[in-house]
Amino acid sequence: MAEAQPGKGNGNNNNGNGGNNGNGNGGNNGNGNGGNNGNGNGNGGNNGNGNGNGGHNYPPPSTPPPTTYTPPPSTPTIYTPPSIPTVYTHPSPPPPSTPTPPTTYTPPPPPMRVICKNVYYRQCFNLPFVCPSSCPSACAVDCVTCKPVCHCDRPGAVCQDPRFIGGDGTTFYFHGKKDQDFCLVSDSNLHINAHFIGRRNENMGRDFTWVQSIVILFENHQLFLGALKTSTWDDSVDRLILTLDGEPVTLPESQGAKWQSGKVSITRAGATNYVTVEVEGNFKITAKVVPITEEDSRIHNYGITKEDCFAHLDLGFKFYSLSNEVHGVLGQTYKPGYVSRLNIGAKMPVMGGYRDFHTSSLFAPDCAVARFTGSSDSGALMMPSEMPGLSCGSGIGGRGVVCKR
Repeated sequence: MAEAQPGKGNGNNNNGNGGNNGNGNGGNNGNGNGGNNGNGNGNGGNNGNGNGNGGHNYPPPSTPPPTTYTPPPSTPTIYTPPSIPTVYTHPSPPPPSTPTPPTTYTPPPPPMRVICKNVYYRQCFNLPFVCPSSCPSACAVDCVTCKPVCHCDRPGAVCQDPRFIGGDGTTFYFHGKKDQDFCLVSDSNLHINAHFIGRRNENMGRDFTWVQSIVILFENHQLFLGALKTSTWDDSVDRLILTLDGEPVTLPESQGAKWQSGKVSITRAGATNYVTVEVEGNFKITAKVVPITEEDSRIHNYGITKEDCFAHLDLGFKFYSLSNEVHGVLGQTYKPGYVSRLNIGAKMPVMGGYRDFHTSSLFAPDCAVARFTGSSDSGALMMPSEMPGLSCGSGIGGRGVVCKR
């Protein structure tokens, strides 16, 4: 038997196997790893195998479970646009405006002054009076009462829509129809027809009417007075047309200017649009051209437009030699013992008799109650609506003027 040899070993201090707590099958020829914290494997003795753990006995480190990363809940990002700095823009100045011309105030004409010319009233004769404010340019003196009175408030007046004041002092209305002719006075030696213009009032069932022109037949003469149609009213512009037996009557535009032919005289009571016509021993008529104002239209609901101011005549009649048989819308009120058939208690007493007073033309004395016997040639003049616009050698011209050839 061979002798056992001393054992040979390889040892690594530190990090070796062996040392304490080693298990080995001892003997020779053992291999061991010693030292602290070592694991030793040794074969000792006779071909023995030994295992030993030396040093401190620590369990092998455990492998930690994998860590799962959970991110914190994200907060939604709110987009805030960058603020844009406010740039102050100075407002641009308005474009230069055209300066409004100053309004020129035109004062109304001064009221007319009138005097009593009747020498039989000594206490009033030749005294001056100022026309009332209600009729500043159309009045006369009542020499009996010695007071100025508006023409439209005296007996014989035909004014406005049209309103009549009869010879008996009764006030009434006669509307007739627009664009037709009616006899106002008919007597043996005097006949007066009137041409009515107007506007239809559907709510009232009748026309608003005004007297636009008149024709006066006396003896063998025909006298025409008319208001020319106009849109914008200007009292400084004369809109009155006069003819005698077809010849135009021209008057200077100044108050007091007078034209005379035989027994016929025509005098301007104002510079324009106002005349007095007198035939000696027969009649005296005042005629003034007036418009329908915007205020009149508003108050009475006439519906007047700017295209036509409905220029018409305000008339005043005075008669010197009427017979007891006189008739017509106004003429009958001068009969002795005339009894009115009007409803005097009514707010607007209206005289009927449309058919009795209607005439076939402005120049025809053919109404049902006609009394005229004087000679006249109805063809001597044309209807105002048919009169051509001519320019005469005298300088006067326009619609309604007839020149001598």
